[in-house]
Amino acid sequence: MNIEPGQQMASSLAEDEASRADRPPAGWRLWWLAIRPRTLTMAVAPVLAGTALGWAEAGHFDPRPFLAALGGALLIQAGTNLHNDVADALRGGDQPLRQGPPRVTALGWVTPGRVRAAALVCFGLACLFGLYLVTLGGLPILALGLASLAGGWCYSGGARPIAYGPFGEVFVIAFFGLGAVGGSYYLQAHGLSLSAVIVGLAVGLVAAAVLMANNYRDMEADRLIGRRTLAIRAGLRNSQALYAVMVLAPFVLLVGPTGPAGGWLVLGALPMAISLIRRFTTEARGPAFNIILGTTARLQLLISGLLTLGLIL
Repeated sequence: MNIEPGQQMASSLAEDEASRADRPPAGWRLWWLAIRPRTLTMAVAPVLAGTALGWAEAGHFDPRPFLAALGGALLIQAGTNLHNDVADALRGGDQPLRQGPPRVTALGWVTPGRVRAAALVCFGLACLFGLYLVTLGGLPILALGLASLAGGWCYSGGARPIAYGPFGEVFVIAFFGLGAVGGSYYLQAHGLSLSAVIVGLAVGLVAAAVLMANNYRDMEADRLIGRRTLAIRAGLRNSQALYAVMVLAPFVLLVGPTGPAGGWLVLGALPMAISLIRRFTTEARGPAFNIILGTTARLQLLISGLLTLGLIL
C-alpha cells in the first residue's frame, strides 16, 4: 500500500508527540516548550515593523523603547501562552483529539498552580517594562499596556474566553497588529499616522492567519468542548478562503498606493505566502498543520523584516 508524503509526515509527527508524552522534558526545556516558542515571533514582528516605520518617518531611532517594547511583548506573549495552557487544561479543552504540540498542564508534566504562577511572573515582568515605557510615552502607552495585559489574561480566562468564540482573529489583529505596531511607532515618532495603521493591519492579518491555522486544524476537537471559533463558524471552504485573504491582503496594503515607502520589498515573501495557501487548501488537517502554523508565523516575521529593510533603505 502506498502512503502519501503528507500522511507519512503526519504519522511521524504523531509518533514524535507520543514519544515526548512518554518522556517529558525537564528543566528549562520544559518551560521553553510551555511558552510555545514558535509563536514568539508574533511578538517580535510588530515591534520591529512599528519601530522601523517610526524611525523612517521621524528621522531618528531611540533603542531604549525598542528594546523595552520587545521585552514586554515577548513576556506578554509567553504569559498568554502559559495562561492558555492551564486554562484550557482546567476547562477540558486539551482533549486527546487535539492535534497541536504538547500542553504541559494537560499532560501532567507541571501542576496547574506552577503554570499559573509562571504566567503571573511573565505578566509581572512585562509590567516592569511597561512602566519604563510609560515614562517615555506617557498615558497612551499606559492605556495600551493595561489593555494588552487584560487581553492576554482574558483570551483564555473569564466566563467567556475570547479563544472560545469567533472573535479570536479580531483580537489578534487588534493587539498583535494595530496595538503593537502603533505603540512601537508612537514610542519613536510620538504620534500616529495612516502608515502606522496600514502596517499594523497588515502585520496583524498574518498573525490572525496563524490563529486560523491553529483553529482550522482543531475544528473537531474544539467543537466537542463547546468552542465556536471562526473556523467552526465559517466551515472548511470559507476558512480556507479567509486564510488566503489574511495571508495575501498584507501585500496589497504594503505595496499599494497608501503603503509605506519601501513596502515593495515585502514582495520577496509572496512566493512563501502562495506556497502556504496551497498547502493549507490541499493538505489533510492534523499534526502536519503544526508545520503550516509555524511557517505562517515565520511569514509574518519575514514580511516585517523585509519591510524594515525597505524602510531603512
